[in-house]
Amino acid sequence: MHAFLALALAAFVVGALTPKDNRLKNAFEMKGFHAENGASETGAVVDLLIPKKKKGQLRVGLHMVAKRLSDDFPQVAELQILSIGEEKWKGQQGKRLVAKAKIITLMAGMSLEKSDVLLSESAELEAVSSAGKNVGSLVADGFGKTCTKVGIIIAMAAIIGTCMMQSGAAIRIVRSALSIFGEKRAPEAMAGSSFLLGIPVFFDTLFYLMVPLAKALALQTKKNYLLYLLAIVAGGAMTHSLVPPTPGPLLVAGELGVDLGRMIVGGLLVGSFGMTGSFLYARWYNRKFPIEVRSSGDMEKSAFMKFSELKDDKLPGLLFSLSPILLPVILIAGNSFLKQVTPDLESTWFETLQKVVGILGDKNLALTIGSALSLLLLIRSPASRGGKVGVSVGNSLKSAGTIILITGMGGAFGGILQQTSLGLDIRTFATSNELGSMAILLLAFFATSAIRIAQGSATVAMITSVGIVGGLVSQGFGIHPVYLALAIGCGAKPIPWMNDSGFWVVGKLSGLTEKETLQTFSVVIALQGIVGMLAVLAFAYFFPNFLF
Repeated sequence: MHAFLALALAAFVVGALTPKDNRLKNAFEMKGFHAENGASETGAVVDLLIPKKKKGQLRVGLHMVAKRLSDDFPQVAELQILSIGEEKWKGQQGKRLVAKAKIITLMAGMSLEKSDVLLSESAELEAVSSAGKNVGSLVADGFGKTCTKVGIIIAMAAIIGTCMMQSGAAIRIVRSALSIFGEKRAPEAMAGSSFLLGIPVFFDTLFYLMVPLAKALALQTKKNYLLYLLAIVAGGAMTHSLVPPTPGPLLVAGELGVDLGRMIVGGLLVGSFGMTGSFLYARWYNRKFPIEVRSSGDMEKSAFMKFSELKDDKLPGLLFSLSPILLPVILIAGNSFLKQVTPDLESTWFETLQKVVGILGDKNLALTIGSALSLLLLIRSPASRGGKVGVSVGNSLKSAGTIILITGMGGAFGGILQQTSLGLDIRTFATSNELGSMAILLLAFFATSAIRIAQGSATVAMITSVGIVGGLVSQGFGIHPVYLALAIGCGAKPIPWMNDSGFWVVGKLSGLTEKETLQTFSVVIALQGIVGMLAVLAFAYFFPNFLF
């Protein structure tokens, strides 16, 4: 069944079977806050941890009620916000936003517990209204919110990828890497080029592009065919789940409130470890079980074959070829960095720079600028001869439209799963068992892996998993949200098999049997996730507040 239809049916079925009380429980949880400490008497003061996404919802003097998430949702207490400020939290480096609230009324025979939800009057009304919506409205709302977050970016990324391929820019990047590394380091050059190209180019398309070059190299060197193939997989598939603007990490970052620049930096760091670990396995397997070049039947007829045969003077320059990727990354990362910098003295030029970069570094505008550069690249490239730009854009948007639909419905399905209170059950399990931040990251990793194995798509696994475990960020577990996002991304790797489209793309284009594909492609992808997850745990342990 097509992924969009499968996700839509799943969302409607699960939504129809979810009791209204579960929806109301989830709505209260999403709209409310939790006290860091309990209280059993009127006049007591409690601390409220304020998640980043909710920091604008509180003000001094605001009246709130505490609800218990049990039968009939009884009111436990009434409170009033006394102050809002920053302070150190549980010995972690850095500061968190905390509000102090005073209990002005406590219901007879009751005490305020940490699991109780604190809501303003308006938030309570919004929660009740949201829980009362029908299933169709809930699915449509989730679909619309997800498309708002990722629609423009996916479309622009698709245009960049198509234009880079049809202009010859992607081949220029690969050849330049080979000229730097030399023939002996050709596998490393293949992996590094794929790692970079995997940011804007979707993996299936990237593999189509790189396979002719891998075959040409293997015929020239008369060895290492399998290693060249697996180097492409080790590099290109890693960024697919970790580095925006690919849909999975893009949506996960948005749902968890992760700054996009931090997600890019974290994804590149963790991805480099995952790529290295899987590449070492590829080298070992190639040495142990070498495979000669095989014909894939239809590969020689591929439109991408001609690009691997172009002479260098027919390709655009290296800097121009890199610009559609590098400029958006620089703008987004620069915007993130400047947000963290606060000069001691007032500086007009610095404030102006922050405003300009803040506008240009918006993810939607940055990718739009990148797509404009890629169109210019296509028009001016000798390889394309000023080809039909409209046709190229149209073809790329056809692919992007399908991906947007799947991603949007995946987000809707994740939202419906939240309505079941499954996410609350996981958080309750984590709280009752006093799980630390490392255990929470492992929980996110294995939950995502289970979904990946069951339905095959890494992107669907990520956008489904974040709807289940995303609420852990705001529950006081001391986890920087970027690490949870990276743990979900790594969890989307193990284990690809016959229900994964990438499995068949790699196997058929390479001429590998199903058994060989399981022993090579599937293991390489699984190792990416495992090694990447070990890197996430190490970074989370030594740098709990991330690198910046």
